[in-house]
Amino acid sequence: MPDILDRALVEATQAGLPLTPRPYEDVACRLDISEDEVRARLSALLDAGALRRIGVVPNHYRLGYRANGMTVWNVDDAEVDALGPRVGALPFVSHCYRRPRRLPQWPYNLFAMVHGHDRAEAEAYADEIAGLLGAACLGRDILYSTRILKKTGLRLGAAGRGD
Repeated sequence: MPDILDRALVEATQAGLPLTPRPYEDVACRLDISEDEVRARLSALLDAGALRRIGVVPNHYRLGYRANGMTVWNVDDAEVDALGPRVGALPFVSHCYRRPRRLPQWPYNLFAMVHGHDRAEAEAYADEIAGLLGAACLGRDILYSTRILKKTGLRLGAAGRGD
């Protein structure tokens, strides 16, 4: 069960780790604990499912990717569980997940985000996914981003405020 120090650790890192050469050490100094304890506690929170992941959230536009497209796929239900992880493992897919269809308007059950320098590159990635899906692919589309939305998850309030 997370304790008060775990909560303080989450609050100290929820907006991101410091952009320094030793971010875990900097967090440790802020909380007056060791760097090893920061790492151990974060690892325990991940293992317990209290944290989903620790990772980079890039700004694809600043990295030169102008065609950010959510590819959506109508994949045969008998094959989607086997094919989804293979799509997610492709180096140009940043995230991939299964969602229920909303028939008749929305036949898609597999989503895979791709990032291209232009639409031609994103479409080539979609073609590669289609090739991997083969005959299990019953339909597809690409939904392109038109603006950057706030990329944050749940944020905790200050400890002791009852948030």
